[in-house]
Amino acid sequence: MLDLAAAFAVVAANVFVAGNLLKDRDDFTPWFLGSLFVALGLGCVVVARRRGALRALQVALGLSGAATVVGLLWEPFVTVALVLYLVAVQGGSRRALVWCCGVALGATVLGQVVRPRWEWTVAAGWGAAAVGLCAGLWTIGRFVRARRLDADLLERQRERQIVMDERLRIAREMHDVVTHGMGLIAVKSGIANHIAGERPEEAREALRVIEATSREALGEMRRLLGVLRDGAEPPAPGLAGLAGIAERVRAAGVRVELAVECGDGLPDGVGLAVHRIVQEAVTNVVKHAAPARCEATVRDDRGVVRIEVTDDGPGGDVGRGGHGLVGMRERVAVYGGRFEAGPLPGGGFRVVATLPYGTDA
Repeated sequence: MLDLAAAFAVVAANVFVAGNLLKDRDDFTPWFLGSLFVALGLGCVVVARRRGALRALQVALGLSGAATVVGLLWEPFVTVALVLYLVAVQGGSRRALVWCCGVALGATVLGQVVRPRWEWTVAAGWGAAAVGLCAGLWTIGRFVRARRLDADLLERQRERQIVMDERLRIAREMHDVVTHGMGLIAVKSGIANHIAGERPEEAREALRVIEATSREALGEMRRLLGVLRDGAEPPAPGLAGLAGIAERVRAAGVRVELAVECGDGLPDGVGLAVHRIVQEAVTNVVKHAAPARCEATVRDDRGVVRIEVTDDGPGGDVGRGGHGLVGMRERVAVYGGRFEAGPLPGGGFRVVATLPYGTDA
């Protein structure tokens, strides 16, 4: 639509100017028809320029140059400049600009020699106007091209960042799933191996816990791998899965007291973060403090979820959680919350995290 409007403007302007300049000539009709033919040809070039900018530029240069020399054209290569703009946008060579400027100046001078129409100073100004118009639209076209390339680069960077963020999220999920499952399996397999000969019933119970934990870990891993393979996002574990975590940890020899005081309006992302933070915290208790007693509290206080997990084990420094503490801290940082982890003065270890998510937070 824009090209049609530009073509109509080019044709109308050329016909109007030609009609006014030729109206007093005795041979008005053939000259006016020639100007009309040139104007229509240039209009067609404007309409078709997007199908082949360089070819359109060649046609426009030929028509404009010949018409200027003969005296059928009274505009400073406007059509050539319009096509040259598109060539610049598409990344054409600077030689196109040189050719356009050269043809514009040469045709203006040659036309003044063949059929003098005005003073040489006016002709020089007309040629300078043609060169300036071509150079100006070329510059604008190069600027537009640079902006588009920058926009494309930013879009590709944004897409790569989305992919990297998603991979980081899945890697974090995978770490939490594997750490939790393998931690419980390691503890229970050690117990089963120790008591297999003396207490076979307890050893079989430990093996049942290992089997259940393995199946759940495999299910979680299939869910995450399904995201990578299909892009589908099945329901993520949330607050409802905390009771299952507590049961498995109890089977590993840690007495867990779980208290959840949250309503039903918790966003899915926050619920997943709460699930993983509690899972990692109690897994650390199993790995570093068992047998021990552990208290896990999750409370929603006006748009801020507070998670606190404490144990009465031997304590130790904050390095005992390894990558787990880093992952918990990253999850809290996503929501702009606060995370603390460290030994208690009288022994034991405590993890505290707050996740603001409500408008009043």
